[in-house]
Amino acid sequence: MGELEQAIMELLWDSAQALTANEVRDTLAARQDSEPAITTVLTVLGRLNKKGFVTKDSSRRPHEFTATTSREEHTVQLLNDVLGSAVDKHAVLARFIGGIDATDAQQVQRLLQSRDI
Repeated sequence: MGELEQAIMELLWDSAQALTANEVRDTLAARQDSEPAITTVLTVLGRLNKKGFVTKDSSRRPHEFTATTSREEHTVQLLNDVLGSAVDKHAVLARFIGGIDATDAQQVQRLLQSRDI
């Protein structure tokens, strides 16, 4: 995702409800130094919709946008995509586990032990 796409997704993930393009633009403007044009926000929302990250409710005016998955689900999809494309999955997993701190390693160990394997 590009920088603006990521910023818009963060807003949608943080929101408890669907947002209009104007609400997205206004919130972005409050968080950033500049206010993006509404046409830019609509273009990015359209791209996110085509990519499957966002749904658009066209039954209401103005249209409302919602993230299709949670932030956590999206992260898992990214991790699975990266791991699925790795030539040596075991080496990738070993380096990942080797690079996390002790607290996270303990959490991974607890999660693996709680699985019904």
